[in-house]
Amino acid sequence: MTRATLIQSTHLARLALVYVRQSTTKQVALNQESTRRQYQLTETAQRLGWPQPRIQVIDDDLGLSGTSSSQRTGFQRLVATISLGEVGLVLVTEVSRLSRLNSDWHRVIELCAVFETLIADEDGDYFKVGADRTRRPACFVFCQDATDSRIMLIA
Repeated sequence: MTRATLIQSTHLARLALVYVRQSTTKQVALNQESTRRQYQLTETAQRLGWPQPRIQVIDDDLGLSGTSSSQRTGFQRLVATISLGEVGLVLVTEVSRLSRLNSDWHRVIELCAVFETLIADEDGDYFKVGADRTRRPACFVFCQDATDSRIMLIA
């Protein structure tokens, strides 16, 4: 499986969401390079085939910790938009930007499985969430470099 076969026209017909988060206001002020890299993921979405009108940035959670979702309106909006079946791809610099709380992370994984939404990080690792033979949500990680193409099941 290649990236070309992983990203389907059904994904491209939906939104690409770029989720931007820094854990503290101090990080937002001092780690501007990280914030810049997160916003640059819009360019990655365009390179992957999403037209600009279908790329949205969710940056409401800048300065908010990922240990709780109760105050993170951006995360709540991301989950709601996935739940409506409107998202083909979620882009983050690293998956920990989504959440540091297992229950929140599992909710995102389950919704991505139901609505066939891809998750990608800035390193080019694609997470295709599907169901295994027992119908439990499972995360299939697509990794590719010059010497290796593989899909791994994260149980």
